[in-house]
Amino acid sequence: MSGGGGASAAAFLFLFLFLGLSLTTEAQTPSPAPAPRPCALRSNSSCDECLRDVACLWCEPSKLCTDYPGGKILPPKSVCPLNDARWGVCWVNFQVLIITMSVLAGIIIIGILVCCCCCCKCERIGNKREDAKVERQTRLRNARQKERRTEMQMRHDEIRQKYGLTKNNPYARMDGQ
Repeated sequence: MSGGGGASAAAFLFLFLFLGLSLTTEAQTPSPAPAPRPCALRSNSSCDECLRDVACLWCEPSKLCTDYPGGKILPPKSVCPLNDARWGVCWVNFQVLIITMSVLAGIIIIGILVCCCCCCKCERIGNKREDAKVERQTRLRNARQKERRTEMQMRHDEIRQKYGLTKNNPYARMDGQ
């Protein structure tokens, strides 16, 4: 009897897991998103309500929520003056936002240029050090070669002296006449 109870418990567990998975997959099916409200319908509400949609622009004194003019980078003054316009966040006006972003972009560009200049300078210093090292090695090599040449000449002179082949007169013949 204990074997039958274990099988029914396993079947119950399997059924429970199967139903749980099927219910969670049904719950995870995406539901259609509600249609976005036009920005004009959010006028006379709050800045936060208006700026929930990225395409909206809030004008503080008139409390108007309008569509951001897509064809232009800056909204025209007829829509809302820059110091009264809010876009993205309510706590900073559009004019300050533009100035801040411009300064940050300038700092980033200057930083990149400084890094590039430093890298080029370090590379040039490295090349100068490398050139000096190569020049030192060349001088040492030439000095050793000159030293070997002098030693070789001295050995040859000793051998000539040993066998009596020294030439007092460089123009005399070597055959002994």
